Amino acid sequence: MTKLLEKAFEDASKLPGIEQNALAKWLLEELEAEKKWDRAFAGSEDGLGQLADEAIEAHGQGKTTPLDIDKL
Repeated sequence: MTKLLEKAFEDASKLPGIEQNALAKWLLEELEAEKKWDRAFAGSEDGLGQLADEAIEAHGQGKTTPLDIDKL
C-alpha cells in the first residue's frame, strides 16, 4: 500500500462511522466501475482499432474537415 493511501485511510478512520461507511461505499463503487470500464475497453480494442484505421484512411482521402470548436 502506498504512503498516500495509508494516509487517506488513517484520516478516514477518524471520521464518524456513517461517513466512513459512505466513503467505503463510494470507493467500492468506483473500483467496480473501473473494472467494468477495463472489461469494456478490453473487449472493444479490435473495433476501436478498425475505426481508427478507417478515420485515418478517410482523412488521407480528404474526406474529413477540421473541427471548428465555435460550431459545437
